[in-house]
Amino acid sequence: MVVVPTETLVLAEREALFDRYADRVSVNPDLDRTLVSFQANKAEPAYRWFKYKEGFSSRLVEHFLMRLADRPGVLLDPFAGAGAALFAARDLGWDTVGIELLPVGFYVMDARQTAERVAPEKLTAEIQRVGSADLAECAGEAFAFPHITITEDAFLPRTEKEIAGYLAYCEKKVRDPGVRKLLRFAAFCVLEEVSFTRKDGQYLRWDHRSARREVRGHFHKGRIPPFREAVLRKLGEIADDLAHRHLFARPPGRRGSIDLHQGSCLEVLPGMKAASIDFVLTSPPYCNRYDYTRTYALELAFLGQTNEQVKDLRQAMLSCTVENREKGEDLRRFYAERSRLGAWNRVDRTFNEQAALQEVLSALDALREADKLNNPNIARMVRNYFYEMAFVVAELARILKPGGKAVMVNDNVRYAGEEVPVDLILSDFAESFGLSVRHIWTLPRGKGNSSQQMGVHGRQELRKCVYVWEKPQ
Repeated sequence: MVVVPTETLVLAEREALFDRYADRVSVNPDLDRTLVSFQANKAEPAYRWFKYKEGFSSRLVEHFLMRLADRPGVLLDPFAGAGAALFAARDLGWDTVGIELLPVGFYVMDARQTAERVAPEKLTAEIQRVGSADLAECAGEAFAFPHITITEDAFLPRTEKEIAGYLAYCEKKVRDPGVRKLLRFAAFCVLEEVSFTRKDGQYLRWDHRSARREVRGHFHKGRIPPFREAVLRKLGEIADDLAHRHLFARPPGRRGSIDLHQGSCLEVLPGMKAASIDFVLTSPPYCNRYDYTRTYALELAFLGQTNEQVKDLRQAMLSCTVENREKGEDLRRFYAERSRLGAWNRVDRTFNEQAALQEVLSALDALREADKLNNPNIARMVRNYFYEMAFVVAELARILKPGGKAVMVNDNVRYAGEEVPVDLILSDFAESFGLSVRHIWTLPRGKGNSSQQMGVHGRQELRKCVYVWEKPQ
């Protein structure tokens, strides 16, 4: 491969792509960061139990379904997360299908469904018993927190004992399976709060007070509450929400269903029936190096994931970290085994013929060769991300009904000053696979680049976008 010096690279293909879609790129004043992120859910019943920060708000779901859909049908979220799209759409009468690979999101969705079936008085009575129980009596080695390498020394020794005693109590003393599941879920929800860690985008940030040897810096997360205090507070929050049943009351009319699939959408989508979905509403992982298997390491360990299983999860997820390996051959074999090699060839060809994307990849390869990327694997990550997303977009086009719509929330990114127009590239994929690009709505305020990049390249705003695609009748 001939590497073009970065100084000579131009933006011709990206500019041409923007010109092609310029009439569909517009600021939507109805959208803001609160609506397209978890922030609007912070005080909402159920959503406040576990703060799944990568999700969008239930109000965003309601906004788009009321604006873009004529009547309820079948809604799909192939990156379901903690289920914001599924639960909000279900309550509007939609039958919903969710696909989620990360056990964390799947566990949260399952716990919420359990909460809707549990008698509030049973949960309240059990909370009272837990509050007066001697949890240390119940503790045993069998209930010790199942650490993986990345979570070791995350808790004070007394916190470890309290967690073990609490889990033992749940198993030995709580007879109602639904109540037991919610008690365990409460512990799951406070793991970060009672630990020396804080979720911080690409990694876990560690408090300098931890006994972990490799902790650097002077980060201090403030007071770390005892486990009993934190878990009882969380249980009170859950019980309070359930006691006010009107918060979960079924709206007038039919309430839809939720059908959950645990696994990678790269493997689940090809098995779905063509023209079976009326509406897709989703937010895939962004091409931003965030590693959810690290930020949610405590929760994954709690759910029994081993070091090897976490590594396998990292590789199975959509490529958005510098550690992801290429899935090209695996995808080719997967489609060949299902007698769909023609579909694989079409996606592969579409990826390779997208000129603006190839311009981006050439620019990143040149930056890598010039040692101007802060990680040499960024170029590979971006390549893998778009390659896999091409398959996702192709499958969404296949399974949408004529007249069906897909709404996707995503951000553009920049590496070493090189902008990656995620919105335009994915929308061009969509058109290549037969969808019409109706809107590329941008938020009134975009996203600035990092402080490190601002020092070198100045402050440049990146588009934060919501795309609307439609399958022609």
